[in-house]
Amino acid sequence: MRMLVLGAGLQGTACTFDLLNNPSVTQVLLADLRIDHLPAFLAPFHGPRLEVLTLDVRNADAVRALYARCDAVMSAIPYYFNAPLAALAVEMGVHFTDLGGNTEIVQEQKQLDAAAKAKGVSVIPDTGLAPGMVNVIAQHGIDQFDTVESVKLFVGGLPQTPEPPLGYQIAYSIEGMVDYYTTTSLIVRNGQPTHVTALSELESVHFAEPVGELEAFHTAGGLSTMVYRYAGKIPSMEYKTLRYPGHARIMAAIRDLGLLSTVPVQVKGQQVVPRDVFVQVAGDILRKGKPDLVALRVTVRGTTHGAVQTRAWEVLDRSDAVHGISAMMRTTGYTLSITGQLQASGAIPSGVHTPDECIPAARYFAMLGARGIQVTELPATP
Repeated sequence: MRMLVLGAGLQGTACTFDLLNNPSVTQVLLADLRIDHLPAFLAPFHGPRLEVLTLDVRNADAVRALYARCDAVMSAIPYYFNAPLAALAVEMGVHFTDLGGNTEIVQEQKQLDAAAKAKGVSVIPDTGLAPGMVNVIAQHGIDQFDTVESVKLFVGGLPQTPEPPLGYQIAYSIEGMVDYYTTTSLIVRNGQPTHVTALSELESVHFAEPVGELEAFHTAGGLSTMVYRYAGKIPSMEYKTLRYPGHARIMAAIRDLGLLSTVPVQVKGQQVVPRDVFVQVAGDILRKGKPDLVALRVTVRGTTHGAVQTRAWEVLDRSDAVHGISAMMRTTGYTLSITGQLQASGAIPSGVHTPDECIPAARYFAMLGARGIQVTELPATP
């Protein structure tokens, strides 16, 4: 398998590391607009199996030239490039997967379905952690029931040791965090797509010690197209972010005070955007780089053979101190790699599919388990 990874940031390099640990991957091309240095965990792979390239993905001809050298493409660059990159992949007859994060773009990529089937390739957007892994687990849970009453998805990237005032550190970008806290969340309620306010409807979710009690609240994007897929079929489906207790109350107060607003204000004769100030100041404080963990739980309630019960699946993953790879990189970058490998191995049917529509859960869980990321089913309850 010859693989191309777009983006040499945290997730792209983790994806590259995972690919190179598979002997069946003959070469990985790692491309980005600028690559100043590579992380130490890629040093053992320097050589012909890892080729590092400079690429501007806005240059369609340059992209085509790289696509011609690979069997599958894994995109770990900003979501707004994914639609044209997916279209070029279909044109060139190579598989394509990305970290997604924007449902409108996923719906645009869905328009490539017929062309992808004609070329015999697959396109899988939204293949990170959330959306991504959590949706595959949710679909697996739904498949265990005859009828489903409710589905709840919970995911959080957290420091292993919380520190005040937010008990949080930046796992990807503070701009993304602010987006999640200021954008309404789309869920299924009473069988219909429904918008709810971010940071609202807090509930407690308990994990085994030392993680303990976490709080869950609405944020956007985690359900992706599952909202539309299951509207009218499942009465209730929602995604919530997990944080240490107290986080949502503080962030809601900051938001409600206008400190996350994009509307400029006058400050001592200067036009200032409150959100820009918050991102700059808080971003520097919250980039702690300390050991992290990812907590995930999916809860499905429904009926099987006439009996009503609740079943749940859980992932608790921690950073890899030996290689210097965070839990967020493992659960996101490795997931991107696994999806690309499934595509290149022929395990995914051609066409455009979200992960919940096409990824074989048993094989996927086994591949995660081989990397130390365990999907565990909890005891069922009435």
